[in-house]
Amino acid sequence: MSKLILIAAGGAAGTLLRYSLSGLTYRVLDGIFPWGTLFVNLMGSFAIGLLWGFFEIENLSPNMRNFIFIGILGGFTTFSTFALENFNLFRDGEIKLAISNLLASNILGVVLVFTGFLLSKYIINLIKIG
Repeated sequence: MSKLILIAAGGAAGTLLRYSLSGLTYRVLDGIFPWGTLFVNLMGSFAIGLLWGFFEIENLSPNMRNFIFIGILGGFTTFSTFALENFNLFRDGEIKLAISNLLASNILGVVLVFTGFLLSKYIINLIKIG
């Protein structure tokens, strides 16, 4: 039961963080392109790569991993909103924007997972040297 409570608490925290950051992004970058969703999904991709790299050497409990990866990052990123926004772009005839969003989210998302992971390894090596 405590596992479910931790995941739910992490999900609530991630959802509130997503709401805040995507809302801020939409206020700064207006227009019909879904910048807020792109931003949180890419930041979530970077964060999961970075944290996964750190947690490979850190003995973290399964409950804490569930809290962070399933709860916080699962609540923070949003595939359903991404899918709906692309549907709306296609429906509204914004084909180039829809394709741009699909490509940017998927390609940059994977690149940022790798980038976060490699950055964590770089930081770990700096800490070991220093």
